[in-house]
Amino acid sequence: MLHSALERLKLKGKSLLPIVQGGMGVGVSAHRLAGTVASLGAFGTISSVDLRRHHPDLMVQTGRSRDKALIDAANLVALDRELIAAKKIAKGNGLVAVNVMKAVAEYAAYVRQACESDADAVVVGAGLPLDLPELTTNFPKVALVPILSDVRGIGVIIKKWMRKNRLPDAIVIENPRYAAGHLGAPSTDALNNPNFAFPTVLEGTLQLFKDLGLEQENIPLITGGGIHTHRQVVDLMGMGASAVQLGTPFAVTEEGDAHPNFKKVLVEAKPEDIVTFMSVAGLPARAVRTPWLANYLEKEAKLQRMAKPKPCTVGFDCLAQCGLRDGISKHGQFCIDTQLAFALAGDIKRGLFFRGSEKLPFGNAIRPVRELIEYLLTGLRPALAAVSAPTVRLEPAFAPA
Repeated sequence: MLHSALERLKLKGKSLLPIVQGGMGVGVSAHRLAGTVASLGAFGTISSVDLRRHHPDLMVQTGRSRDKALIDAANLVALDRELIAAKKIAKGNGLVAVNVMKAVAEYAAYVRQACESDADAVVVGAGLPLDLPELTTNFPKVALVPILSDVRGIGVIIKKWMRKNRLPDAIVIENPRYAAGHLGAPSTDALNNPNFAFPTVLEGTLQLFKDLGLEQENIPLITGGGIHTHRQVVDLMGMGASAVQLGTPFAVTEEGDAHPNFKKVLVEAKPEDIVTFMSVAGLPARAVRTPWLANYLEKEAKLQRMAKPKPCTVGFDCLAQCGLRDGISKHGQFCIDTQLAFALAGDIKRGLFFRGSEKLPFGNAIRPVRELIEYLLTGLRPALAAVSAPTVRLEPAFAPA
């Protein structure tokens, strides 16, 4: 386990390093990454979405199936397996959480399975988890951690949960201006709203706690989105954060669960290669402009004009509301599960590669989780010259937006 002079994150009786690894799907943060982070005394997270893709036997059963119930059942088996494997790696250290998107159709089933499989925490983003206390009533030892972006959303959750005699065990404050994947803003135009700035949200949330008489409650605030330096960690904790959350820097570590090509695409991306667009989930998303995404964005307006309800192309119905399936013209018009699965497998031409907008702590080098956490805690960097990731050729379609 690692140690730090920074104040520790106190959560459900655990004393953790103030570093949280964000949940990244499909399959980018599974047992190896989450378990390794936890083994070092920090907060590791498994993304619950479509984990069957890490299990060949489950893919044999479901890879060509159009039976939604069969696929859903396989994913619950995979989540159970991944939690068991992550806990084995952690060896009782740190914390192993499961991230569940509120926007997925099987949200409630994933939450219940995470609890039954002994997750230490359930983290929920991509929507307001107003019903999370009810879903976890029988599992009081499981920490409940919503992901929110502004004081208004935090206030809604806390006031609703207070009526149910429950408080969040921690809150992730994610700034959509910098984060990867699905972003907590109503549109791409709203991403730069000053109400999402960390100082504003931290100050406003601490004042909200005072107004609601919650000053004596331990509700750690975890800031996430664009964090990539030790200095940022120190500054944010000085503003009142109890920890920081990172996604992309953990995705490109040696222990990240995605294919090496996935990591290379992320580390080689230049600022102009990173774009935001509307996902099929009805939320803005941020990713690397690889060949598939470049081609899609050229056709996006036409596809949206032609949008109409149609059967799910893979028989999975992963989202509760899907722009492609439900014919919602303002949403994205592609199968997100298919494109993310291509990325997980390292298919550079066909994959959707989510990435945050900011620099990475080690540039284009792929380093171990231990070194990333040590750098975030201490500011000390390892020698990097000999271990840079090979450059990835991304064809002419990989061009500035």
